[in-house]
Order: sequence, then C-alpha cells, then structure tokens
Amino acid sequence: MTAERQIRFWLIGLIFFLVCVYFLSSVLLPFVAGMAIAYFLDPVCDKLENLGISRTLATTLVTVVFILTLVLALVLLVPVLVGQVLDLVESLPKLMEAARGQISKFLAVVENRVDGESLVNLKQALGDSLKTTAKWLTQLAGGLVDGGVAFANLLSLLVITPVVTFYLLRDWDKIVGQVDSWLPRPQLETIRKLAKQVDDTLAGFIRGQGTVCLVLGCFYAVGLSLAGLKFGLVLGMIAGLLSFIPFVGSGIGLILSVGLAFFQFDSWTPVIVIALIFFAGQFLEGNVLTPKLVGEKIGLHPVWVIFGLLAGGALFGFVGMLLAVPVAAVIGVGVRFALSEYMDSRYYYGINRPNEAQGPDPEDS
Repeated sequence: MTAERQIRFWLIGLIFFLVCVYFLSSVLLPFVAGMAIAYFLDPVCDKLENLGISRTLATTLVTVVFILTLVLALVLLVPVLVGQVLDLVESLPKLMEAARGQISKFLAVVENRVDGESLVNLKQALGDSLKTTAKWLTQLAGGLVDGGVAFANLLSLLVITPVVTFYLLRDWDKIVGQVDSWLPRPQLETIRKLAKQVDDTLAGFIRGQGTVCLVLGCFYAVGLSLAGLKFGLVLGMIAGLLSFIPFVGSGIGLILSVGLAFFQFDSWTPVIVIALIFFAGQFLEGNVLTPKLVGEKIGLHPVWVIFGLLAGGALFGFVGMLLAVPVAAVIGVGVRFALSEYMDSRYYYGINRPNEAQGPDPEDS
C-alpha cells in the first residue's frame, strides 16, 4: 500500500470516528467516563496483581472501593455544594450593591482631587462596568446551576459507568494487546514509541495533575470553610478544579474569596487569613504535590488544554470535554514527532543533511 493510500485510509477512519462521536454523544457519556476511570485506576489494579491477587479480584476490590468513596462524597458534599451555589446566585445582587456602595465611597474620597468632567466620566465607566459584570456573573451562575441540574439528570446514565469500568479494568491488558495486534507492521515500533509518549503525557496530566487538583480542592474548601467564609466550599472546589492551569485556579480563588471576605467581615484579620490559605496552597502545590505526583511528565501546555476543553465542549458537549485531554495529548505528541522528522529531513537542511556524505571536493580532483 502506498503512502497516499495509507493517508487516505486513516483520514477516512478519523472522519468516521468523529461522525460517530457527534451523532452518539448523547449516549457515550457513561462509556467515556468509564474508560477515563479505568485508565485512572489501572495502576492500582496492576500493583494488586503484582502482589499475587488475581486480576478479577483486584478489579472487584478497586471498583467497589471507588464506588463507595464516590457515593460517600456525593452524599456528604453534593447537598452542601448545591445549597451554597443556590445561595451564591441569590446573593449576587446584594454583593453587587455592596460593591456599588464601596465604589461610591471611593468616588467620594477622590471627588475633591479630580475635576468635575473627569469624575463624571469615571462614574459612568465604573457604573457601566459594574452592570456588565453583574449581568455576566448572573448569567454564569445561572448556567452553572442549569448545568448542575442537567448533570444530575445524567446520573441515571452513570449507573452504567461502574459496569463499564469493571470490565475495562479487568480486560485492560487484553484490550491493549488486541489493539497492538491491529497496528500496521511496518510502522509498529514508531507507533508504539508514540503511544508510550501519549501514555506518559496522559499519566502525568490525568493521574498526576488530577490528583493535585483534587487535593488542592479539598485543602481550599476545608480551609475557607474553617475560616468562616460563606460559599467557602464552592469557591475552594472551583479553585482546586482550575488548578490544572498554573496560578489560574489559585488566582481566581484568591480574588473571589478575598473579595467576598471584604464584604462579609468587619476586620482585616479574616481577610488576611483567607489570603494566607491560598499562599499556603501554592506552596504546597509547588514544593510537595507537583514534584511528587507529576514531576516532569506533563507535555501539555495550559493554553492548549484550555483550547481543547472549549473546542471539545463546543463540538461534542460534555463527552467532548472528557475526550479533549486525550485528543490534545495525541495531537501534541504527533506534532512534536512531525517537527522532529521535519528538522531531520532535507526540507529543513536543504540538499544535504549534516550526517550525509558531502561527496568529493572538486578542488581535490
């Protein structure tokens, strides 16, 4: 088979895959979620298997423990989270009025130092910005509530996920071996090498960075709640989940939490304590969690991850967001491989590459 026919074959296969995902996205959620969970838990099953436990028993133990942990978290956290989100949505108008009052005090302070026309322009600009911000926050909060309700309706589908997770965990090595037997033989070693790079990238991001986000979310949520901040549980979990982007999660959490604390408390001490919680979280992430759990395995740029999540969500909904990180990892490894091949070819060096013989010098003849 010529190279052109191979390219045509794989392009047709890719288009067929994307069409299937597009039309079946409404029913793929439990299967994609089960695959992601199985990938996350596979190392645990491998370790139990190395201890002499059968694969089926190891899979059963890991799946049962995971389900019990998930159910316990849902029973304990979901009602509190939903309640805080609803309270936050209801409190947004009051918070915006409080912000308007603080802005009025600020304008009163600078009124004597600024000429009248400039002060009018400043008031108008601040008023427009505040209205726009309030409208955007209200729409965002409403969207989050609607998304949470929609996700709650999808919990009935997630009954299938534990079954999918169990069978994928039990047969993971067999599935990998079967897929390996389908690979084209001439490019077998190259594909295996690229697949290993993709696996290292996903392992670093999903297993490593995912664990970091989970630990930070719990740390921020518990710390803010103990500090007495309203909506501390919600803000802490949001800051933790966004921590896959360096400094973004902690930055957003710091701004929102300190802003709410400024309106909630009458003294500066709680505000300083809440700020110190995020500084402690950054120290914990940079010096303990990331070096131990992630290391240097991540090869995904944060901007590329954000683009992948937004593009996947826009094209295929929540299923697309679940598939975004693996697809981003595959594309990233493919692009790096293509660039390495290009920079070792004649297209980069010209007629002769440095490691090729230059031929006899005409002046020596």
